[in-house]
Amino acid sequence: MWVSIFLFLTGFGFAVSGGVTIIAYLNFLPAGFGWIDYLLFIKTRPECYLLPFGIVLITVAMIIFPDDSC
Repeated sequence: MWVSIFLFLTGFGFAVSGGVTIIAYLNFLPAGFGWIDYLLFIKTRPECYLLPFGIVLITVAMIIFPDDSC
């Protein structure tokens, strides 16, 4: 049970950090970047990969969490 809670909270932290970074990089759009340029830029930034990694950790935590409702 503690492992799933730890995975969930860690995944949540990673997802928030990655999401905030991606939103912060949206400031490049008014500076002249197009959408394709923006997507190619965030593809090269390692901190932007925290969002999908966090979502995967949250999903794993939800799958391995014990279900006592049966």
